[in-house]
Parts: sequence; structure tokens; C-alpha cells
Amino acid sequence: MAIAKAERLMNLALCLLGTRRPLSKRELRGSIEAYLEAGSDDSFNRMFERDKDDLRELGLVIETVENLDGDTGYLARRDSNRLPPITLDAEEAAALGLAAKVWQQARLAGAASGALQKLRAAGMPESEDAYEVHSALEPRIPVHEAAFEPLMLACRDRRPVTFDYRKANSARAEQRQVEPWTLECWRGHWYLAGWDRERGAERVFRLSRITGKVRSRAGAFTVEVPDVVTVRETVESWAGEVATRTARIRLRAGAGYPLRSRATAVRERGDGWDELEIPYGHGLDAWLVEFGPDVVVEEPADLRADVVDRLRAVAKD
Repeated sequence: MAIAKAERLMNLALCLLGTRRPLSKRELRGSIEAYLEAGSDDSFNRMFERDKDDLRELGLVIETVENLDGDTGYLARRDSNRLPPITLDAEEAAALGLAAKVWQQARLAGAASGALQKLRAAGMPESEDAYEVHSALEPRIPVHEAAFEPLMLACRDRRPVTFDYRKANSARAEQRQVEPWTLECWRGHWYLAGWDRERGAERVFRLSRITGKVRSRAGAFTVEVPDVVTVRETVESWAGEVATRTARIRLRAGAGYPLRSRATAVRERGDGWDELEIPYGHGLDAWLVEFGPDVVVEEPADLRADVVDRLRAVAKD
């Protein structure tokens, strides 16, 4: 449906931009196949009015003109819809070049590269800075999860989705029905924030735990998308980044480097294990479970109990 509407809007825009005189509804209906297939005049009129409003919302200037006979016509003059010349200085050009290189591993790579080439053809200055030639750093956002592309499109088009999701403390995946809001990368992992319909609450999902295909669903969102979605703050809280206590754990030597990077103190025990002190906040138990037999919680007791409960739940499944 989204593709059909986009094609209809494009055809209407081309008709309005390609004419030198105002076109009536009757002429537009006879020129666009989707309008010819409308079941009735009322159906066509509703569709045309929605499309006209959508094009205006996208920025197309559409004029409404009445001729001497009182008939109403529509056109979009090219001079009213022409963008001003693009002028960028060297620093702005360098910023665009850097942004285009970020998406080299994702679907946006082609679009970013194509846009950059068009800007350069239009006179954008070539940037001769550290980012282009001399830098040893390559700014990239890693996108390895198959779920990224369909979720990115669903966020853009405001389409509900369903997917199978395996929580950290479960061996089996469960189906989720989600209204996707936004994607964000944090510590090398992609997360989706959205409204979980079955649970009736906002949820954040790690894309690497989505199994199978992401499927789009018809219908509109049932919950308004918030102006600000705090994905990073939510993930930090769940991962124990917002810490109020300190946990003491045993970690097998040579394992658990993410835990070691978080530790405030590390002591060698001499028996193939190290003792670490790490900040303790909500969600730390779920993170520790991911390291399996390489981690043993010594204190606090409630954290140890939570980790044991999660391991038992996984073994039970």
C-alpha cells in the first residue's frame, strides 16, 4: 500500500509540474491510472484531496486556479518549486563527506554516495582534510543485523511490525507486536525503541536478539510517537550503567572483557579466576547471564539470587 501511494503521489506531482495550464480534476483523473481505478467519484475526490494535501505537506507549491467558466484547475509552477542554489563552504562539505562515509555498510550507502556525487557535480567544493585522506580512523556505524533494514523502513513509514525476540534469560523466542519508533546504536549494538502492543508499554529491543524475519502489519499506530525517545538512557539503565551499588564477582581469566572494561577494581586470585568490582544497577543480572559459566556472583546476595533464577529459567526452557 505504501508503494502504491508513493507512486500515485509521484504521478500527480509530475502531472502538476509538467503542465503549462491548470488541469481540472477530470483531466487529472484521466491521466493517472490509480485515479481511473477509483470505484466512484466520491472515492476519487477523497483520494485526490488527500494526495493534494500530502504533496503540499511535502513542500510542493500547488496553485488552485479558476477559469472564466468557473471550473477549478491545479498546477505546480516550476519556478515556485525550484530549490535555491546550494552553496557549501569547505567545512560543510567535509561534514557531508564524513556523514556519507558513516553508512557504508547499510542500505543508505548508495543513497548517501549518490547524493554526494550530485552535490559535487553542482559545485560543492572537494574537501582536502584529515577525514578524506590522512586519517587512520574510518567513521562507520556497523550494521550486521538482518532486522536493521526492515525496521529502519518501518520506523520511517510508521508501520507496525511483528518479529520473534529472544530475551537474555530465555532460550526460546517469543513473538512481539511492536509499533517501531526509532533505532539507535549504543556500544556497537543496535536497539529498537517502540510500543509493545501485547504488554501495553514502551520497550527497547536489541536487534541481535531478533530471530527470523521482521514482518510488516497493516494499520496505523495506536499510540502517539513521543517527541523524544530516550533509547540510550533506557539501555544504560537496563545494562546497569545507572549504578547505585557495587557488585563483587569472580570472572574466569581471559574472559569477559566487556565486564573488565566496566570494573572499578580487578584482583588476580591465582586459581584461573579474577575478582572484579563493578557498578551494580538495574539489569546487571541479565547482562551477567550472557557470560554463562565464566561468571560467579559473590555479592550482593540479591544479585546472586537473580542470576541463579535466570540461569534456572534458561535451563528449564
